[in-house]
Amino acid sequence: MTGFLVLLGCAAALWLLVLPRVPPGIKVAVLTAPPVVALMWLLDAVLDRRAVAAGIGAVYLVVLVALNGLLGHPRLPAWTKLTVFATVPVAALAWLLVVTVDDTVKDPGEDPCTMRYGGVGVSEVFPPQAYCRYEGGGTHDLATGAQFVFWVCFVVSVVLLAAGLWQVARDPKALLRQFRGPSTC
Repeated sequence: MTGFLVLLGCAAALWLLVLPRVPPGIKVAVLTAPPVVALMWLLDAVLDRRAVAAGIGAVYLVVLVALNGLLGHPRLPAWTKLTVFATVPVAALAWLLVVTVDDTVKDPGEDPCTMRYGGVGVSEVFPPQAYCRYEGGGTHDLATGAQFVFWVCFVVSVVLLAAGLWQVARDPKALLRQFRGPSTC
């Protein structure tokens, strides 16, 4: 059932992208909101982290303004505007790979630190880092490639979204134009 709902959601997103009369700002909001709302629900209902969920919601609103400002920038080529739609999910996936590489909850005793290196796995959420800590105090880094991918995508995303915020600060009407439909005149 979940797979069917995901497939239905993807079909609806593609249908929304094809419609020419839907303003770009509405498309961006509808396509980016579901994963953020799901994360906020998970943090609030399951993990009882209401303040973190509210913080993520506030950050999402700023990112939504920046994204619409970026898309409304008149002089940036289309490929730079669309790059952020690739770098953000790749950064999220790389982050997930880094923070779960030492996961001992899945199968205790079968994480890479215990099996290969004889240490204890440690991970930090931000900046994302995972390493094995030995009894003698030494460490061994895990997932260094995923860390590199995360930082590259993170920096590219932040630079592009900063350009979008700059565009909105410079020309606030650019944000409003993203939410208006095409004129029929």
